[in-house]
Amino acid sequence: MRGARCDVRGAQVNVEGPQGSNDRALVALRKWAVLLDSAFRVPGTQMRFGLDPIVGLLPGAGDLVTGFFSVMILLHSVRLRIPKVVIARMVLNTGLDLLVGAVPLLGDLFDAGFKANLRNLQLLERHAQRAVKPQTSDYLFVGLCLAILSALAVTPIIVLLWLFANVNLF
Repeated sequence: MRGARCDVRGAQVNVEGPQGSNDRALVALRKWAVLLDSAFRVPGTQMRFGLDPIVGLLPGAGDLVTGFFSVMILLHSVRLRIPKVVIARMVLNTGLDLLVGAVPLLGDLFDAGFKANLRNLQLLERHAQRAVKPQTSDYLFVGLCLAILSALAVTPIIVLLWLFANVNLF
């Protein structure tokens, strides 16, 4: 895996990391992210996948492994004092990966394409190596996810209130 590079939506992530990066935990996280999200290439294509969608075929096991690794990336982000909005984006990436990943087969295909671990690692490295401020896209992503979650939480309450007001049970 030495010198290997992987691609997440056009951005390259070097397995060894940026020049001068001697954080052993970050190097280990990088290797695990590549193993889980892009260790293998489909012959004749540029499509890559890792162990995450393969292990995900076993109900519960894939989510457990990915969840544990995602928590490790998040803990390292907190330790390095990454901005909270970036950590929120990482949590939402992980939550989306785990939520869709729980759907049999469709979730495994999603895991192969979404690559949440590499996305989170890319965010971690972008904000840990240089004093990079969160981008507008980070705030927009977190805000959109919070709006969707709020709508999902409020909708059942509104439907129940409407049912109680308009349906005569007795």
